[in-house]
Amino acid sequence: MFKIKSFLKNKIYYLLVFVIGLIFSLLNKNSLINKPLIQYNNTFKVVKVIDGDTIVLDNGKRVRYIGIDTPEISYKKTPDCYAKEAKEFNKNLVLNKKVKLEKDVSETDKYNRLLRYVYVINESTPSAIFINEELVKNGYAIVSTYSPDVEYVNKFLEAQEYARNNNLGLWSKCK
Repeated sequence: MFKIKSFLKNKIYYLLVFVIGLIFSLLNKNSLINKPLIQYNNTFKVVKVIDGDTIVLDNGKRVRYIGIDTPEISYKKTPDCYAKEAKEFNKNLVLNKKVKLEKDVSETDKYNRLLRYVYVINESTPSAIFINEELVKNGYAIVSTYSPDVEYVNKFLEAQEYARNNNLGLWSKCK
């Protein structure tokens, strides 16, 4: 009899944990569905490109792109394979252009850089280029996500698979 009661208590406990997890999951999903669309009235100009995944805005703030990583330039030693190309591609995408920033969960990293998804605004249309994704899709960056900032991880993984399958950028040059 004791084993049956213990067994039932364990089942109830696990069922309760599952239901609570499901509730939190649904609440989180609803918050993503109700997330406001990006509005472009709060824009910044990019005045400097540090490397493939870091920029400086006209307000002096440094921004690190969320969810991706580009090869390191390291000014004291030889740059990583494709680091210079990644920086140049990023520069062509964003330098002297207006961008809109989208925050995920975290505000800054340990270097006090803003952590953001970055969009270059096309002023003649309502569309924008999603820079984080563009770098991955063209083989200049790899996916590198850190919880809790994982909003677009699936989009980035699809872009990375596309770049790898098509042997683009660092996927063809760096082994």
